Amino acid sequence: QVQVEEAGGGLVQDGGSLRLSCATSGRTLNTYAMGWFRRAPGMDREFVAGISWSGGSTYLADSVKGRFTISRDNDKNTVYLQMNNLKHVDTAVYYCGAGTRLDEVVSTDGDSYSYWGQGTQVTVST
Repeated sequence: QVQVEEAGGGLVQDGGSLRLSCATSGRTLNTYAMGWFRRAPGMDREFVAGISWSGGSTYLADSVKGRFTISRDNDKNTVYLQMNNLKHVDTAVYYCGAGTRLDEVVSTDGDSYSYWGQGTQVTVST
Protein backbone atom coordinates (compact mmCIF):
# COMPACT_ATOMS: atom_id res chain seq x y z
CA GLN A 1 0.00 0.00 0.00
CA VAL A 2 1.19 3.49 -0.84
CA GLN A 3 0.10 6.66 0.88
CA VAL A 4 0.08 9.88 -1.10
CA GLU A 5 -0.19 13.34 0.39
CA GLU A 6 -0.28 16.67 -1.41
CA ALA A 7 0.70 20.00 0.09
CA GLY A 8 1.39 23.55 -0.98
CA GLY A 9 -1.95 24.77 -2.22
CA GLY A 10 -3.36 28.13 -1.30
CA LEU A 11 -4.67 31.46 -2.50
CA VAL A 12 -2.57 33.43 -4.94
CA GLN A 13 -3.14 36.39 -7.18
CA ASP A 14 -3.28 36.18 -10.93
CA GLY A 15 0.30 35.92 -12.21
CA GLY A 16 1.62 34.49 -8.98
CA SER A 17 3.40 31.22 -8.24
CA LEU A 18 2.95 28.19 -6.05
CA ARG A 19 4.86 24.97 -5.62
CA LEU A 20 2.90 21.86 -4.86
CA SER A 21 4.55 18.84 -3.33
CA CYS A 22 3.46 15.23 -3.27
CA ALA A 23 4.99 12.96 -0.67
CA THR A 24 4.63 9.21 -0.79
CA SER A 25 5.16 6.63 1.89
CA GLY A 26 4.82 2.90 2.15
CA ARG A 27 7.11 2.07 -0.75
CA THR A 28 10.03 3.81 -2.34
CA LEU A 29 8.99 6.47 -4.79
CA ASN A 30 11.31 5.38 -7.55
CA THR A 31 9.05 2.48 -8.50
CA TYR A 32 6.18 4.77 -9.42
CA ALA A 33 5.29 7.02 -12.27
CA MET A 34 3.63 10.14 -10.87
CA GLY A 35 0.99 12.43 -12.21
CA TRP A 36 -0.74 15.65 -11.26
CA PHE A 37 -4.40 16.09 -12.11
CA ARG A 38 -6.90 18.77 -11.22
CA ARG A 39 -10.63 19.16 -10.92
CA ALA A 40 -12.31 22.53 -11.14
CA PRO A 41 -15.86 23.01 -9.82
CA GLY A 42 -18.35 21.38 -12.16
CA MET A 43 -15.63 20.01 -14.41
CA ASP A 44 -14.12 16.60 -15.05
CA ARG A 45 -10.74 15.60 -13.74
CA GLU A 46 -8.01 16.94 -16.01
CA PHE A 47 -4.44 15.78 -16.52
CA VAL A 48 -1.90 18.47 -15.71
CA ALA A 49 1.58 16.93 -15.65
CA GLY A 50 3.31 13.60 -15.32
CA ILE A 51 6.78 12.23 -14.76
CA SER A 52 8.18 8.76 -15.29
CA TRP A 53 9.58 6.69 -12.46
CA SER A 54 13.15 7.66 -13.32
CA GLY A 55 12.39 11.30 -13.96
CA GLY A 56 13.70 10.88 -17.48
CA SER A 57 10.39 11.68 -19.13
CA THR A 58 7.92 14.41 -18.36
CA TYR A 59 4.75 15.55 -20.06
CA LEU A 60 2.66 18.64 -19.52
CA ALA A 61 -0.82 19.48 -20.68
CA ASP A 62 -0.90 22.15 -23.38
CA SER A 63 -2.78 24.46 -21.05
CA VAL A 64 0.15 24.63 -18.63
CA LYS A 65 3.18 24.27 -20.90
CA GLY A 66 5.62 27.10 -20.39
CA ARG A 67 4.16 27.87 -16.97
CA PHE A 68 4.32 24.64 -14.94
CA THR A 69 7.16 22.20 -14.42
CA ILE A 70 7.17 18.80 -12.76
CA SER A 71 10.15 17.26 -11.03
CA ARG A 72 10.90 14.55 -8.53
CA ASP A 73 13.37 13.80 -5.76
CA ASN A 74 13.34 10.07 -5.19
CA ASP A 75 15.63 10.38 -2.18
CA LYS A 76 12.92 12.45 -0.50
CA ASN A 77 10.04 10.40 -1.96
CA THR A 78 8.58 13.64 -3.23
CA VAL A 79 7.28 15.00 -6.51
CA TYR A 80 6.91 18.71 -7.15
CA LEU A 81 4.73 20.83 -9.39
CA GLN A 82 6.09 24.33 -9.81
CA MET A 83 3.33 26.60 -11.05
CA ASN A 84 4.26 30.03 -12.39
CA ASN A 85 2.18 32.74 -13.99
CA LEU A 86 -0.96 31.28 -12.50
CA LYS A 87 -4.29 32.24 -14.02
CA HIS A 88 -7.81 32.19 -12.71
CA VAL A 89 -8.57 29.18 -14.91
CA ASP A 90 -5.97 27.20 -12.93
CA THR A 91 -8.24 27.32 -9.88
CA ALA A 92 -8.99 23.73 -8.91
CA VAL A 93 -8.28 20.97 -6.45
CA TYR A 94 -4.98 19.40 -7.46
CA TYR A 95 -4.45 15.69 -6.96
CA CYS A 96 -1.32 13.61 -7.10
CA GLY A 97 -1.42 10.04 -8.33
CA ALA A 98 1.10 7.20 -8.22
CA GLY A 99 1.14 4.42 -10.78
CA THR A 100 3.30 1.32 -11.04
CA ARG A 101 4.63 1.94 -14.51
CA LEU A 102 8.29 1.17 -15.07
CA ASP A 103 8.75 2.44 -18.60
CA GLU A 104 9.39 6.00 -19.71
CA VAL A 105 5.91 6.66 -21.03
CA VAL A 106 3.91 9.27 -19.15
CA SER A 107 0.24 8.43 -19.06
CA THR A 108 -2.40 11.16 -19.17
CA ASP A 109 -5.10 8.66 -18.19
CA GLY A 110 -6.10 8.84 -14.56
CA ASP A 111 -6.89 5.13 -14.57
CA SER A 112 -3.15 4.47 -14.95
CA TYR A 113 -2.57 5.77 -11.44
CA SER A 114 -3.52 3.46 -8.60
CA TYR A 115 -2.94 5.60 -5.52
CA TRP A 116 -4.24 9.10 -4.91
CA GLY A 117 -3.97 11.78 -2.31
CA GLN A 118 -6.82 13.84 -0.89
CA GLY A 119 -5.98 16.86 -2.98
CA THR A 120 -4.91 20.41 -2.28
CA GLN A 121 -6.90 23.49 -3.21
CA VAL A 122 -5.35 26.10 -5.48
CA THR A 123 -7.28 29.34 -5.86
CA VAL A 124 -6.11 32.08 -8.20
CA SER A 125 -7.80 35.41 -7.68
CA THR A 126 -8.26 37.95 -10.45
